[in-house]
Amino acid sequence: MATVAETHQEENAAPPVRRPTGISRRSRWVRRAPLLPALIFTIVITQVPFLITMGISSLRWNPQKPGDKSFLGLGDYTSFVGFDNYKTVFTDERLRSAVINTITLTVGTVGISLLLGLGLAVLLDRKFPGRGLARTLLIAPFLIMPVASALLWKHALYNPTYGLFNGTINAVWKLFGADHGPTIDFVSSYPMPSVIAALVWQWTPFMMLILLAGLQAQPTDILEAARVDGANGVKIFRYITLPHMRQYIELSTLLGAIYIVQQFDAVFSITQGGPGSATTNLPYEIYLTTFSKLEYGEASAAGVVTVIGTIVVATFALRVVSSLFREEHS
Repeated sequence: MATVAETHQEENAAPPVRRPTGISRRSRWVRRAPLLPALIFTIVITQVPFLITMGISSLRWNPQKPGDKSFLGLGDYTSFVGFDNYKTVFTDERLRSAVINTITLTVGTVGISLLLGLGLAVLLDRKFPGRGLARTLLIAPFLIMPVASALLWKHALYNPTYGLFNGTINAVWKLFGADHGPTIDFVSSYPMPSVIAALVWQWTPFMMLILLAGLQAQPTDILEAARVDGANGVKIFRYITLPHMRQYIELSTLLGAIYIVQQFDAVFSITQGGPGSATTNLPYEIYLTTFSKLEYGEASAAGVVTVIGTIVVATFALRVVSSLFREEHS
């Protein structure tokens, strides 16, 4: 039992010296220094143009329509209008039509690509001779440049004179004794499905790769236990595989939506927004507003709105990616 003197001595003893943990602030900045040029370059390339675009969106700037006064020395065709361009973006019927076309194009492309990609991923998850070659061939459409892919569909497949689709239709009709079948101008008769089909062909491999990674990440012991318990393939896919694939499906949907919302190449190359404005989406409408109407402020406002919408979708995508990483770590 400790005496009173020993207890008093322990109370008056100096507290233990704590050694500093971690690294100093100078060391942290030394480690970050090699990344500063890349950070500065990223800010200059991405954020500075965006800030300039936001500034232009507050102007009425049209070289063909002189304004009331010059603004920042840009000439007598500019004037400060504040948020009027944003009001035009949300109230103009032409831009509302572009928003509807963008939603239709995005939902149709992402939905069909997701279903086809899931089916192909399930097939490639099985072992069969030539699986590596089949996987390479299925990935190939995603590696083609978007403009080249769009021109391929427009001229080699959709053309009413020498396109593959009309040639196939004529060949089928000749089998039944007819001279030739009906000639279908797919681009003029079915503009939106034509663009969606071309985009689905290009983006299905992207969905397939993400979903295939999710299928191959399934725990095999759970699948074997389900088979031992007598579950067939349909029940295993419905009650085990699909719940496991939920985050991968969300990730592929969000990433696909981010890319398709910004789609310009296919619309410009295949239909040029027509006939009329049947396939004019937001990026193509911004292009027309800038180079045809010469309304720089209105086009900048539409671009800012598009970027903000994309950032919102990207935020959800990053959350899904973070949840996947946390799940893998746990």
